[in-house]
Amino acid sequence: MAENAYRVEKDSIGTKNVPENVYYGVQSLRAAENFRITGLNMHPEIINSLAYIKKASAITNCEIGILDKKIASAIVQACDEILEGKFRDDFIVDPIQGGAGTSLNMNANEVIANRSIEILGGQKGDYTIVNPNDHVNCGQSTNDVIPTAGKMTSLRLLDNLKKELLRLHTALSEKSKEFDHVIKMGRTQMQDAVPIRLGQEFHAYSVAILRDINRMDKAMDEMRSVNMGGTAVGTGINADENYLKRIVPNLVEVSGMNFVQAFDLVDSTQNLDPFVSVSGAIKACAVTLSKIANDLRLMSSGPRAGFGEINLPAKQNGSSIMPGKVNPVIPEVVNQVAFNIIGNDVTITMAAEAGQLELNAFEPIIFYCMFQSIDTLAYAVQTFVDNCISGITANEDRCRYLVENSVGIITAICPHVGYQKAADIAKKAISTGDSVRKLVVEEKLLSEEEFDYILEPRQMTEPGIPGKDLLMRGKESE
Repeated sequence: MAENAYRVEKDSIGTKNVPENVYYGVQSLRAAENFRITGLNMHPEIINSLAYIKKASAITNCEIGILDKKIASAIVQACDEILEGKFRDDFIVDPIQGGAGTSLNMNANEVIANRSIEILGGQKGDYTIVNPNDHVNCGQSTNDVIPTAGKMTSLRLLDNLKKELLRLHTALSEKSKEFDHVIKMGRTQMQDAVPIRLGQEFHAYSVAILRDINRMDKAMDEMRSVNMGGTAVGTGINADENYLKRIVPNLVEVSGMNFVQAFDLVDSTQNLDPFVSVSGAIKACAVTLSKIANDLRLMSSGPRAGFGEINLPAKQNGSSIMPGKVNPVIPEVVNQVAFNIIGNDVTITMAAEAGQLELNAFEPIIFYCMFQSIDTLAYAVQTFVDNCISGITANEDRCRYLVENSVGIITAICPHVGYQKAADIAKKAISTGDSVRKLVVEEKLLSEEEFDYILEPRQMTEPGIPGKDLLMRGKESE
């Protein structure tokens, strides 16, 4: 084959030279030239999703007698090869594109058609053997293929994200047990409040993550309803009645995923609110993670001039000028991923809202943002678990010191000495710098032993009145 050899292909716009050795065709090439937006390739999972859809469609059309068995077999083989990871360089259209995803659909149709032509002994570009539109796209439209591919891809990526979130839930639960005995100062509005156990804080984090997983499961259920068979506007024009009945069951069989055909194909073609729902669940999870990351940065701050209550694993040098400085880089990257996901959610929301009449043309930007949000959140959770959460240690003495020297513990003393006296002690402690313990004992409000008993960690961090038996004894003596 001569270097720089071309074949001539024709579409409704006109003719164009296409490199002779490639599997894409004229419509893919036009799209690649028109949409140089991100400079990125298509997500590999949406390529796989398209291969599953085209395979299921070929099987269905063959079953109902619309597609010749040899052509259908060649298409199925080409799809299987794509699923093995072949021909990825031939998917050349940018993730962000005009045309509601027609360019991506035709890119898949052309690659599959040209590989099928080869399988049947022909030369690439000879669409009299296998045609991208008439054969590979038979019974389909971009408007049912692309949203279905987007849902299938989202579900596969969400499965991976869910696995990482379950790992995070486990890691946080383990830390909650490890730190259950560590008492520290609880804070509200960045001010000392009342004591809490470090284990209780980590348990709360694990519960929040579990709630995010459950929220994501509910959103994922909406992605299982697909509009395959609806073709252009959901009315099913050009899709055989038997194709309409069989396409989704065949898609389930070839993909191994649980899908149902949408109850109303027009609605499912018009509206992309399921993607908004999933994006909202992802955003909520990102917010949870970012809040946890904020807490870890605060509790590990210092280490000497800050809270210094926990130690994060040291992962890399923190400064090019300050020797020995180690920054909380893993929580920081979790924060940044969350910021980006929140921005993506706004884009997804606005793109879904911008649909008009029977179609939403803005699926490409929805998918671009959705896939990025799911992938980056999964990667962020993975590094959060492996490079941060699992290696956290507690500075128990520092935590206890801050509790005992905080005015906040006066709340536990309040039932024993009265609110006004407790308030006076608190003010005096703040103005003099003396500890609450020292002042309470000096004024003979409580003995050292009684003070220690009331401040026993479990009593201060569980429902009830710390030292209640002492209080009741005092009342009985009166």
